[in-house]
Amino acid sequence: MNYRWWILIAIVLFGIGIAFGLAAPASIVSLLSDELAALEELGEVLAPFTLSTVIFIFLKNAVALLLSFALSPIFCLVPILALAVNGWLVALVSTIVMEEKSLGFVLAGLLPHGIIELPAFFMGEAAALSFGAMAVVALFKKERRNLLLPSLKQNLKYLSLAVALFLPAAVIETYVTPLLIT
Repeated sequence: MNYRWWILIAIVLFGIGIAFGLAAPASIVSLLSDELAALEELGEVLAPFTLSTVIFIFLKNAVALLLSFALSPIFCLVPILALAVNGWLVALVSTIVMEEKSLGFVLAGLLPHGIIELPAFFMGEAAALSFGAMAVVALFKKERRNLLLPSLKQNLKYLSLAVALFLPAAVIETYVTPLLIT
């Protein structure tokens, strides 16, 4: 399947997550209050304008994407969950923040780094879906096994580009976003 289709599938899965996040009842928000409080504490520890924050954000995103890619041959479950859950979280947290602040605040917090980070995320998860699907097909069809190595090589190129794009996104998230939301 063409890589562009995998990008589209990744975006659709993320969109499904957003839809579920927007439709989440208020009771779910109360169930997640401890986790949201932990995120706030983490936000206080990771001070803006520090190199350690850039490194933390970059490594968190890169490791999550690499893990998703490595586990993708397990019927693509991890990339599917990563896309849907991240979409769900973005919608849920955005809804909560919008109630307390404003839509402009949410957009200022997401757009500067999201312009780079989201396409990188979709690109990396599309590579994971593509490779995972090929691994599953190769598992069940002997005649397709010779396509597994070329698929791995091609998808590693997309994955490498996605990981590389996480670095400028982390820099923007650390140094630019805090200026816009204060």
